[in-house]
Amino acid sequence: MSINVFLDDYRKCPPDHQLVETIEECFILLSTEEIGHLSLDHDLVSKTQNGFVLVQLMVKHQLFAERITIHSANAGRGKAMYNYLKQAQTDLKMPRSIKVTLRPLPLH
Repeated sequence: MSINVFLDDYRKCPPDHQLVETIEECFILLSTEEIGHLSLDHDLVSKTQNGFVLVQLMVKHQLFAERITIHSANAGRGKAMYNYLKQAQTDLKMPRSIKVTLRPLPLH
């Protein structure tokens, strides 16, 4: 049975998702659990351990969810995360069957 994961250190987690606040926590779940939906923020407390670093690690280690949403309100960095994942699909480094969407969420 898969779980849904919400990476964010500011917003309230949707009721059907498990909250993780760091990329380390998220990476552990990607490594140990089957994830149906993964919703990612870019800007986290750590400026060096952000959502973009996580998507790079995901591609490098081939750890994915069935569906990935980038929900970052940081327009430039959220789009960079989305483009990185879409390019990984084009380059066959990530299954094309994974649905990747860009849906920024407001901070409040």
